[in-house]
Amino acid sequence: MLKRFMDVIVAFVALMILLPILIICSVILYCLNCRPIFFTQTRPGLHGKSFNMIKFRSMTDNKDSNGELLPDEERLTLFGQFIRKTSLDELPGLWCVLKGDMSLVGPRPLLVEYLPLYSEEQTKRHDVKPGITGWAQVNGRNSISWEEKFNLDVWYVNNQSLWLDIKILLLTVKKVFAQADISADGEATMSKFTGTVSKKQ
Repeated sequence: MLKRFMDVIVAFVALMILLPILIICSVILYCLNCRPIFFTQTRPGLHGKSFNMIKFRSMTDNKDSNGELLPDEERLTLFGQFIRKTSLDELPGLWCVLKGDMSLVGPRPLLVEYLPLYSEEQTKRHDVKPGITGWAQVNGRNSISWEEKFNLDVWYVNNQSLWLDIKILLLTVKKVFAQADISADGEATMSKFTGTVSKKQ
């Protein structure tokens, strides 16, 4: 209950304070023909229940001759690179927090197609609401492997507390200003998760 109260208060205040930035980003994206300016996608939330996540659009929907989407690095716009580096693309997600689909802090909501690929331990990341930021985001974000990221997510689930959430929020602010760990080596964002390779005994 206390976590939800903090989510609502902080998200509402943040939206009010950041409203001018939200408007500026919206106008720039519209003028650059990045329409619709919001990117929405179904993601698994608490207990795997689906919800619509919303972000500012940072990529085009350009496709190749076979109708397949081009690689991320070819679809990422210059302004898209900027809002990703500054995490401004995540600001619309505060609306998801107000709605109750997300929390300020929790494991990041990933693709629905990843659900059957998780190990039993990794599935625990869905025991809490997904977050705008999380323990994995302040401990490597996209510069660490999927396995490391999931280990950090599960650690958060097992150790969550109000004070840990406050610590993560403060570390997130530091990470945003440092613009650190935005992408994996050789990737515009992060490579796709294809499942955890079991270690042979």
